[in-house]
Amino acid sequence: SMVSAMRRPHRQGLAGTVACVGASLVALVCVASISASRTPSTLLASAPATRAATSVRVPLSGSPHRGVLQKRPTLGRRWEVSASGGSVTAGSTAAAPPMPAEVPANDPADKDKSLLPQGVPFGEVTIREQFERVLMNAQDNICKALEELDGEGKFEQDRWVKTAGGGGRSRVMMEGKVFEKAGINLSVLKGALPYEFIAKRGECKGYEPGDRIPYIGMGLSSVIHPRNPFAPTMHFNYRLFQSECGVWWFGGGTDITPSYIDKDDMKHFHGTYKRVCDAHDPEFYPKFKKWADEYFVIKHRGETRGLGGIFSDDMNDRPAEELLKFYTDAVNSVVESYVPIVAKHKDDAFTPEQKEWQGTRRGRYVEFNLVYDRGTIFGLKQALNTERILMSLPLQARWEYDYQVQDGSPEADILDAFRNPREWV
Repeated sequence: SMVSAMRRPHRQGLAGTVACVGASLVALVCVASISASRTPSTLLASAPATRAATSVRVPLSGSPHRGVLQKRPTLGRRWEVSASGGSVTAGSTAAAPPMPAEVPANDPADKDKSLLPQGVPFGEVTIREQFERVLMNAQDNICKALEELDGEGKFEQDRWVKTAGGGGRSRVMMEGKVFEKAGINLSVLKGALPYEFIAKRGECKGYEPGDRIPYIGMGLSSVIHPRNPFAPTMHFNYRLFQSECGVWWFGGGTDITPSYIDKDDMKHFHGTYKRVCDAHDPEFYPKFKKWADEYFVIKHRGETRGLGGIFSDDMNDRPAEELLKFYTDAVNSVVESYVPIVAKHKDDAFTPEQKEWQGTRRGRYVEFNLVYDRGTIFGLKQALNTERILMSLPLQARWEYDYQVQDGSPEADILDAFRNPREWV
């Protein structure tokens, strides 16, 4: 195994590991699923404040596993989860907080049922129906591949619907043998956005400034955190937006965040998406790779979050049918691009120092998501479903004061790649 040669600074009580409470995290907020680079909003109705909504996690297979909180109806009480993810206590509250107009829909018979609102008179119905099915199938296939690789961990599903239309399927694996935490969230939204927001992205026919324009959006989002420091974290998000005024777009991408560089891994990951892009347009890969390098930047550190991939947004420069084919191929390449890399490294030997370095890099992941990710920021400000908003965060992250790496070490090599994005294929 690789042995890190890291220079250890003096500690004065400022080092430590921060365990992110994640016992009931299930998936990214639906808004973040629609866009990692914009913040569409929808007015959320409130349920009566005296009774919290019911939400029961249903395992996709096997029995419920440790670390996942099962919420039950409560009257004027709240559930709390300990930092270890183990104990649950109920505490008195004056009144339950307002709840979104969202209800659980975990009947097994509805597992594959469409979440699209019916009777919506705008947008290309065939396109959104096809893309929803693409995303549902991709969620199923990716969950299956990760469960097979893990061998022990199982995804649990929380299916929900909104009374105003739309809903989602949130799936999470916690404390698996290979994966520390993995969340995959499918969301379908129906709402209205200000004219000014949509008009920036196209001509809004039949509407004027000050109007609110109905829209439908859908997306599949995921963040996967393996245990082994030589197995990289991976994120993907693919989405479609349609509005009543005729403005529409596709967007999304897949990116990878290792703690250590394996050049063969990077060639495989980037090579997979270059082949996908080249099959549709030779300009896609260099354009989308550059877009990812520029978006996933931790500005206050002067580092990228990871080693890139592809990222795109507002894509409507060609017929929707052509873009549907591209984004279908892209989301269907997640397993091919990522699973072989984790399989290669899941049993690698590692040192405590290398595990600490992984924790440090996951700390950087937390910084980006909480400080810069627009979907996360929007969701927290709007007091949406916090569990889904924070699904992307790792169970454990580390912040050590003035952490330094030794020149010439593997840690220094990847740190240079974070500061100076490289070409891998």
